[in-house]
Amino acid sequence: MDMNIDDLLDIMDELIDKAWKVPLSSKSMVDVEQIKDVVQDIRLNMPAEIRQAKTIVADRNKIIADARREADTVIRVAEEKAAFMVTQEEVYKAAQQKANETVAQANKMSAELKRSTNEYIENMLKHTDEVLTQELTEIRKARQNMKNIGRGDAEVE
Repeated sequence: MDMNIDDLLDIMDELIDKAWKVPLSSKSMVDVEQIKDVVQDIRLNMPAEIRQAKTIVADRNKIIADARREADTVIRVAEEKAAFMVTQEEVYKAAQQKANETVAQANKMSAELKRSTNEYIENMLKHTDEVLTQELTEIRKARQNMKNIGRGDAEVE
């Protein structure tokens, strides 16, 4: 008969409950051979149950260790992702700052180029105006001289 320790202890309880009461005493008489048989069965079954308990504890410990490893892995992966995201954010911020600096520098250079171009054009127009004014003055003088020659009042230069 394959019984576990709890079953054997229940049998022992039944044997004690069915024991003969000794008159005028609180003692009982039991069949010693039956009790010895049950104790022997308990001893024989105990190692199996202890092994089973040890297996359960080992399984529990393995499950806990596996869960811890998995949790550690999840945490490590999350930390790596967070670090990567922080790095990406830092790269993005650095690139954004560099872009802003480049745009500001380009705007400054554009304004300077526009100012210097306007200054150059103004100087060229002024010079052209002076040259044209001088040429126009020469043309007017030449025209006047031509008119005067036509009238006989030639001017000698």
